[in-house]
Amino acid sequence: MESAYNMTDTIYALSSGHGIGGVAVIRISGKNAIKALQKLAGLQAPKNRYAHYVCLKNGNRILDHSLALYFKAPNSFTGEDVVELQIHGGRAVLNSVMQALSILPDFRPAEAGEFSRRAVINGKMDLTEAEGLMDLIHATTEQQQAQALRQMDGDLAKLYEEWRAHLVHDMAYLEAFIDFPEEDIPPEKQDEIKTHIQSLISQIEAHLNDEKRGQKLREGFQIALVGVPNAGKSSLINALTKKEVAIVSTTAGTTRDVVEAYLDVDGFPVILADTAGLRETGEEIEQEGIRRAVKKAAEADLIIHLIDQTQPTSSDSFLKDLPTDKILTVYNKADLITNAQNGFYISTKTGQGIPELWKKIKSILQAQMGIGQTMALTRERYRVALNECVAQLSQALNQPEIELKAENLRLAARALGRITGRVEADELLDVIFRDFCIGK
Repeated sequence: MESAYNMTDTIYALSSGHGIGGVAVIRISGKNAIKALQKLAGLQAPKNRYAHYVCLKNGNRILDHSLALYFKAPNSFTGEDVVELQIHGGRAVLNSVMQALSILPDFRPAEAGEFSRRAVINGKMDLTEAEGLMDLIHATTEQQQAQALRQMDGDLAKLYEEWRAHLVHDMAYLEAFIDFPEEDIPPEKQDEIKTHIQSLISQIEAHLNDEKRGQKLREGFQIALVGVPNAGKSSLINALTKKEVAIVSTTAGTTRDVVEAYLDVDGFPVILADTAGLRETGEEIEQEGIRRAVKKAAEADLIIHLIDQTQPTSSDSFLKDLPTDKILTVYNKADLITNAQNGFYISTKTGQGIPELWKKIKSILQAQMGIGQTMALTRERYRVALNECVAQLSQALNQPEIELKAENLRLAARALGRITGRVEADELLDVIFRDFCIGK
């Protein structure tokens, strides 16, 4: 990969977590990385991939006794010479070593994501693998971890590069006939290219039609609790989370804003939101809370519409514009009812029906977010690029001129290339890596 990005400096950063610990790891990458060992540890010719026990000094001042590892380019994380210092994790030790590195010529602190950025530029990983690494670092549930590892291992990159290779193959034939216009494209070759394009459109559209399960798994499955005041929404969120997340009161309108709780449900991340009671009111603050409640419900993947069965006041007017297939109606205060009809009944007071409600929520999660055999889309930028690719391929099918057809295929391949970084721009790299943490 080629880039205008400046890689002449040697960069360094804390790669382990911030805070006091037994060990902290400082990563150094660049053409002068080995000089850090020469200047701070007096180690003139370190062995490749060998743990050296060294005494780090800044002049005559001893900073720490540590382990130092040297990874010779190109067989390192970044593809450059890399040094890792495993020092003691106290703040004074860390600050003194970082200060000693800062005075070395052509050394500077790394920017957010800069190690991974250099790895991409040097061909050690593609953009999807780098983003998989970021997802793995931020994963909080088992299913997020599994998805991130698959992406980091290159599952998405292999799929997109396979599609791109088919496009390049067909483009080569078209370009050949453009260069030699006296030769006509054989009808069978025209049919073959058309079949390839149609097949690729079908594959990409099937990939896009995933109900955004990959993105939901990264960001969290959104569940909104809605209903009239005093239906028991705050009691329900407390029962589901087994925490005092929301204030419970018999006073109507206690919940004015959206209250969120984060859950790990069998490895799936869930964001559960308690919302303001839905009712007609002239009170300005409560009106804003209701507006936010309706907005949260519209954005949610699942809406639990909670109804007090003893006073079944309807809030349907607030939900009339929302998809009915994502609304789960639940009747509360089942302990006070002797003649319950058909429906899903619970009691937040006694716990009746709560386990069954959990099972229902889990089954919906499994159906919408279950890990499939193929990698799911994990980012909106992939979706945008793939839609552009489909649009160009669709145009190519209807182009009468071979030159225009070839241009459409080139633009389709370019759209795919933007996902993996085969066709990159500095602005794209800046957007992606600015969200990384320092030292990664």
